[in-house]
Amino acid sequence: MASTGRGWRFAAPVALAGCGALLVVSARAADGNDLRPIDHTDVTDLIRAEEQHTEELTFELERLSAQVQALTAEKGSGGNSELQDRVESLRSAAGLTAVEGPGLIVTLDYAPLPAGELEPGTKLDDYVVHQQDLDGVINALWAGGAEAMMVMDQRVIATSTIRCVGPVLLLQGRRYAPPYTITAIGDPDMMQEALDDSDAVTEYRLYADFIGLGYQLEQEDNLRLPAYDGPVDITEATAP
Repeated sequence: MASTGRGWRFAAPVALAGCGALLVVSARAADGNDLRPIDHTDVTDLIRAEEQHTEELTFELERLSAQVQALTAEKGSGGNSELQDRVESLRSAAGLTAVEGPGLIVTLDYAPLPAGELEPGTKLDDYVVHQQDLDGVINALWAGGAEAMMVMDQRVIATSTIRCVGPVLLLQGRRYAPPYTITAIGDPDMMQEALDDSDAVTEYRLYADFIGLGYQLEQEDNLRLPAYDGPVDITEATAP
């Protein structure tokens, strides 16, 4: 059993559990481009529901924290084993443990530029994968019940900030070039249905069919995602 100090190092992120849909908040707060506008009503409703769930988790954390402090003061670090077990059991939901299971891999890529003039009615920006395209896939997967997610080779949680700057993706201090992969563990059928129902993904796939943007969907029976190992502090959150 870990000591009180070590256990509560993982307690604060529990308030982030289950609110992966809020990833779009930090992403859009990062000045991403909006070159293919969509209706954000469904995403906004999803964010509000997850905010409510986060408030409930925060209340639970505050209650547990007060109990741990009281037990520690009364009995020392040996008096909070049950609560410590509760904290450890929630680490997975907070993204702090590796996860295995079935899921989907979605790959987005730039469209090849034509040798001559661009397709009529298009511009150069249309041939590029933008931040909103990544947001659309990510939020659709969360809405489809994704239990854990990874962008490129990094596990993402509610506070992960994704930025597309020019031809690169910035994620937790690292830079990535396309193609971009989003890996999600969860019920493949439900996530597939959510992708099909997403206005943002549908818009992207229309461009994919028209000018050749890359869109590849793979189903896997056994995926393994690493534990999240970045910062967990929320620095900014703004509803779209």
